[in-house]
Amino acid sequence: METMPPEQLRQRLAELQAEHRALDEQIRRIPANPDDELEAKRLKRRKLQLKDCIGRLQDLLTPDEPA
Repeated sequence: METMPPEQLRQRLAELQAEHRALDEQIRRIPANPDDELEAKRLKRRKLQLKDCIGRLQDLLTPDEPA
């Protein structure tokens, strides 16, 4: 990912953020019952993975500040 041009990084970041929001909405729609608990856990795990990826991309796009 680090070798991607900044514009591609921004595009990928936007895609991941959109997926993150969609998962958030999906999780909210899951009714609170034991049958859906496994699906909710899977969606939450994916959401956390996306959050990590989003953070890494944001770090790559943020220029280092001189000390």
